[in-house]
Amino acid sequence: MATVELRFSALPEHVRTARLVAAAVARRAGVDESVLDEVRLAVGEACSRAVGLHQRGDLSGAVRVALIDQEKRFLIEVGDGAGALSDLAEPGAEGDSGEGVDDTLGLAVITGLVEDVEVGRDDDGGLIRMSWPVTT
Repeated sequence: MATVELRFSALPEHVRTARLVAAAVARRAGVDESVLDEVRLAVGEACSRAVGLHQRGDLSGAVRVALIDQEKRFLIEVGDGAGALSDLAEPGAEGDSGEGVDDTLGLAVITGLVEDVEVGRDDDGGLIRMSWPVTT
């Protein structure tokens, strides 16, 4: 199992780079060519959500992206490092002042693009885990 890890400052201009790297690694891992646009878009949405959380909370940490080539799946994890602010960004969370609307829309786009997606937490904040089958 090979893993590529990206960490970038929470700035919108870095989301494009994450999308391009994710698509290139997915192609190399054996993800079907017809799915690469979905990979690119899903990573863009997940990273944009993470950047938004960082900017909204005025956080200085990095957005984390792990691209993992497993035997039969290609897995991407996007961690926002926004701590408790990630909880407020989940759909229907208490204290949602309307700012969570963008988060909800982004999550809806991701779930529409990716069949196998999990939205959860890790020690640093929110974590979106997405995977696609690999053709060999």
